[in-house]
This record gives sequence, C-alpha cells and structure tokens, in this order.
Amino acid sequence: MSAFRRELTPVSFLERSGAVYADRVAVVDGGRRFTYGEWRARARHFAHALRRAGLKKDDRVAFLALNGEPLLLAHLAVPQAGGVLVAINTRLNEAEVAYILEHSGARFVFFSRELEPQLASAPTGPRRTALDAEFEAFLQTGSADPVASWLEDEYDTIAIDYTSGTTGRPKGVVYHHRGAYLNALAMVLENRLRADSVCLWTLPMFHCNGWVHTWALPAAGACSVSLPRVDPPHVWRLLAEHGVTHFNAAPTVLIMLANDPAAQPLQRRVRVCTGGAPPSPTLIAQMEELNIEIQHLYGLTESYGPFTLNVMQPGVSELPLEERARFMARQGVAHVTAGLQRVVDEELQDVPADAQALGEIVLRGNVVMKGYYRDEEATATAFAGGWFHTGDVAAMHTDGYIDIRDRKKDIIISGGENISTIEVEQAVMSHPDVLEAAVIAIPDQKWGEVPKAFVTLKPGRSLTERDVIDHVRAHIAHYKAPREVEFGELPKTSTGKIQKYVLREQAWAGRDRRVN
Repeated sequence: MSAFRRELTPVSFLERSGAVYADRVAVVDGGRRFTYGEWRARARHFAHALRRAGLKKDDRVAFLALNGEPLLLAHLAVPQAGGVLVAINTRLNEAEVAYILEHSGARFVFFSRELEPQLASAPTGPRRTALDAEFEAFLQTGSADPVASWLEDEYDTIAIDYTSGTTGRPKGVVYHHRGAYLNALAMVLENRLRADSVCLWTLPMFHCNGWVHTWALPAAGACSVSLPRVDPPHVWRLLAEHGVTHFNAAPTVLIMLANDPAAQPLQRRVRVCTGGAPPSPTLIAQMEELNIEIQHLYGLTESYGPFTLNVMQPGVSELPLEERARFMARQGVAHVTAGLQRVVDEELQDVPADAQALGEIVLRGNVVMKGYYRDEEATATAFAGGWFHTGDVAAMHTDGYIDIRDRKKDIIISGGENISTIEVEQAVMSHPDVLEAAVIAIPDQKWGEVPKAFVTLKPGRSLTERDVIDHVRAHIAHYKAPREVEFGELPKTSTGKIQKYVLREQAWAGRDRRVN
C-alpha cells in the first residue's frame, strides 16, 4: 500500500458525506427521510448483509426497481460490498429481463413488488428480495460497522448497464470505479452541485446510473428527492415543496412539464440537464418563463452518460432566442474529466472544422466503458483504431463544438430510451403475413423520435396498421413498437438491399439534421 495512492471509487463519497454532512438530509422518499449519517449506516448494513448472504467479489447484484431510496442506496452499497450493480430498465418485458439476468449471471435480484410479473421468465437461481418490508429485514442482517474494502484496482467493474445494440440483443456496458468517480465529480462541477442543492429524480436511476448523479449527489452532500414515475402535477408540487434546484430529464419530459396545467414559474432558479435531442427555441422559451435553466449534454451508455456539454459562451445568453437556440442545439465539448472527442472520416482523420463536413464522433478518455460484457467481438469493433465509435454523425465547428446531424447506427432515441431498429424489424417480420420490413426513426413532437415500420406483405395477405403494432407489442417492450406503419414496396439497390436512407430522406425532408 502506497502513501501517495488511493484507488478511486464513488464509495468514498458517501463515507465522507456521512461524517461531514451527518445531519443534512440525504434522501427524501415519500414520507421517509434519511440524513447522511443515517444513510451511511444503511449502506454499511446493506453491504454487510450482502456478504453474509454469500456475495463474493464481483458477483452481480441486479435491481429491477422504480426510482426510490433502495435503488439509490444500491449504487453505493453494492460496490462497497465488492459486488457489481446491474440496474435494469423497468420498461423491458419479461423475456428481455430474463435475458439480462441470465447474461449477467446475477446472484441477487432486488425488485419493486409491482414489477414482479416482469420476473416471470427469469432464472430461478438468484436470490430474490422485494423492496418492501422484506428488504428492510434483509438490511437488518447487516451492521453499521465500517466495511473492509475488497477493491483491488480502480479499474475493477462497478456496474454493468444494458443498452440496445444494433443486433437487437442488449449489450452489457461495463463501468469501472475510476470512470464512475471521475464522471460524478465532473457533474458536481459542471452541473453546479453543492451541499445545499436539492435534486428531483425525474430521470430513471437505471439510465446510465442516473447520468452518474446517483454518485454525484453524495459527492456534493446534496439532497435527493425520489420520484418513482413522472407525473407532471406531482412533479410541480415537489419542485415547489422541496425547494428543488436541479433535475435531469429527456426533452419529452420537459415538454410534458411545460404544457401541464399545473405549470407555473418557480420561486427559485432550477437547473435541468437534458440530452437525447437538441432543445428547441420553443422549449427554451417555455423553460425560461418557468425560471428553469437548460443545460444540453451528450453521451451514451458507453460513456457513463454525459461526455460533452454545451458550455454557454459569453454573450450567447443575450442573443435573440432563435440564434441562442441554434448555439444551444450543439452537443458541445468534452467536460472537465471526460477526455477527447473528435469528428473523423473512415480513415480516422479529422474532418474540417467548418460546421459543414460530416464525420463520425469518436471518443477517448476516462469515462469510456471498459467494453461489452462477454462480447469481445462487439468490443473490438467499438474500439477500432483505439477510439470508441459512437455511430453518431456530426459536424465540427471552428470553436471545437460538435453538432450531431445524423446517426450511423440503426438506433432510435425515443424519450431518452434506445430502440434498435433491427430488433423492431425482427418483431415485425415474425408475423406470418409479412414478407419484408424496414424500420426507421421519424420525428415526433412529444418523444423526439419514434419508430415507423415500412412493410411489404406476402401475396394475397392483408393487415392493418393496428395488426402490426399489436403483434410487435406482444413480442417486445411496448415503447419499442412502431407508432406508424406504411404498406408497400421497399426501395432497394440492384443487389436487393433495402435502401433505408431513401426512407429516411422522405421522413426527414425539409430538416437540416436527421435527429430530433
């Protein structure tokens, strides 16, 4: 052990805040409140309980849970115990949940009672614990004594986050302690978090571990206000009642809030990080009228969430709304601990920084994943040439800000969630009356983007749009199903390959970018 080195881990954030901010409120979850002193004790109880239940180093601990104090606690206690957290998207169906539990090899599964039906097809081996009185009883098998660290290297795995890939099967994105620590500190700095900050959890905690705010808030000693689901009138009540200063949300959530009858200007300035789509002039204006400041960020599951930020330059805030919105629509520059972002051609050469030439965004740095769990081929492809390939097509401005124009991967980002077009196509084509299908993203005012299916039927067969949508919803998660279906012949090359770019050009005609 060296006097000049200590392995970086977010576990240290709660250990420190539990002493420094012992009497400050750490978490509000409905009628329950925990100070940082109490919350540190709960994390230690949880960590000891896991070890006494048989957890070994690097065992996977899965959570299928709505936002709440137990899932937030797991982000500190599971790595403190020496385990690896697998926070599962609650919108997935039982087959998808079962695949993730099997693929990750989870030894423990903690779940919200109302989500239990989604575990119907899950492996029977892992120990299951409901997040109610059963969870509290489990915690009591531990103790509040300090937990001896099993961390051997800051590059040890802290979490595996599953994301939709272009093959349709979810990929397990592997995070390490160092990356989680550094990205959390970046959010403390860039998002202006302090000990008197109050963050409302409108963002799912399973989503890139809450854009690493599950770790950033304890680092700052800030207060978390839990919210299991986004209900606009309830959100407005909580924003006012708890003196909220921060929240994070996809643009679709901001649109819902701005247009809800309960919307009213807040007494204090609130800062909101948003990503997945550029904020529109309309949305910016609505948010400003409500005393809400927008921070546009960009990242992927593979970059622990936030990698770049649209850092506001002097004078921009005084520009006319349309001009300011054009600047704020850029995805920005790498944040303080992220590393490097480039826009490159097929030979990994930088494209001209003229805001016109297009290339792929590639990333390298401290907050890029270790790789895909149990998928060496996909990892090698993603890291070709020593850079992580995002699949997003962008232009580079003269000031170094990137500006996304299209997607190279067949991925749709709808309401902040990734949807693989290939997965949807396979679900459509599983219908016995379908001959061929292609799925693309189309713009949507509420969700940003939604899937649209183009379908060719077998000779003599007939289907309605509703038939196709219902069939897909029976096979994959409902939010992945196409919102529109168009029947007819698909455009093809001379060799018979479907020309999806033709369909995209038609759907996005009149727009300067093919992301929304």
